[in-house]
Amino acid sequence: MSTDRAVRSGGLAEVIRSSLPRSEERPTRPPRRRVAAAGVLLALVVAAAALLWAKWLPYQAKIAVLGGTHAWSGGSILAVGDVRPGSAPTWHAATSFFAVYLQSVRKALVAALLISAALQAFVPRAWLLRLLDRRGALRSAAVGGLAGTPSMMCTCCSAPVAATLRRDGVGTAAALGFWLGNPLLNPAVLVFLALVAPWQWTATRIVVGVLVVVGGSALVARLTARREIPVEQVTGSVEPVDWFAQAPERFARTLLRLGLTLVPEYLVVVLAVGAFRGWLFPLSGGVLSAGVLVVLLAAVVGTLLVISTAGEIPILQGLALAGLSLGGIGALLLTLPAASLPGMAMVGRAFGWRTTWLTAATVAVGGLLAAGLLTALPG
Repeated sequence: MSTDRAVRSGGLAEVIRSSLPRSEERPTRPPRRRVAAAGVLLALVVAAAALLWAKWLPYQAKIAVLGGTHAWSGGSILAVGDVRPGSAPTWHAATSFFAVYLQSVRKALVAALLISAALQAFVPRAWLLRLLDRRGALRSAAVGGLAGTPSMMCTCCSAPVAATLRRDGVGTAAALGFWLGNPLLNPAVLVFLALVAPWQWTATRIVVGVLVVVGGSALVARLTARREIPVEQVTGSVEPVDWFAQAPERFARTLLRLGLTLVPEYLVVVLAVGAFRGWLFPLSGGVLSAGVLVVLLAAVVGTLLVISTAGEIPILQGLALAGLSLGGIGALLLTLPAASLPGMAMVGRAFGWRTTWLTAATVAVGGLLAAGLLTALPG
């Protein structure tokens, strides 16, 4: 069977086997498995240490505080620098938002870059594919979403990891599930919501979040289905004998590449969002507070804006007090944490721009569903 035919008809394992001479297949498999397992263990150690520092310990402390007060401290990041809905873009609006946002995500961004580099340097591609790519888009999206929940990142910080997964050959459904599952199914944020917001908010976020992460990711993957994995990418999963010895160099090289390519464009887009946020987010408790137009507007602008993890909570609490309708609250509850222009800028080349924008549209539709559900739930 030819390699091209093997890719089309079945499976990664068959492709790898067909690319190796028969005489080399058996003797090399056991040592490769042991070396690969050592690499996976090292990647897990890097990920656990980074997340413990950036996410798990800070969130544990936050939950302890909220458990006692049941009140969120701090205000909306969209209002920093005295920017109001409708305010014209200024350099002060850009820099004030940039400073506050970067302060809140700096640890998570460092953790994301370290995890991305560790995945690419220490984990063989074949192992990633075996873990995340399952039979059927729905199963792959579910596994990807589940894999993303422990990292608890916002959409921008999970974007480098999702882009790395896609470049390593992980299917669109699983990689999208990971990217969207991080912010939408973040267990810490769900606990935050349960402690400081009405139960309907938490229920809406869970139900529609699962629908978007699993169903939405699978739908986008089917609509943008690419042809089979390139042969050179799959056969590259068979690492050389000295693969583990070269891992530190790969780690440093990958970390440098991510820092020089993804981070600058990400920061530029964050500055732009900060500058134009008065126009991008015209919702307030005034005239724009209820109606179908408000829900549609909330679904669109929430998809484009960028916030840090749990940043939607003070925004929504303020808008609810100002009189924004339940439909508008529901749309923002789903769309504010997911996608975002900076996140899309980071994953666009890895996923393809058609996939990226279709994902944004799926998130916006999810916002409309969340608006309907939150409105329908008993008060």
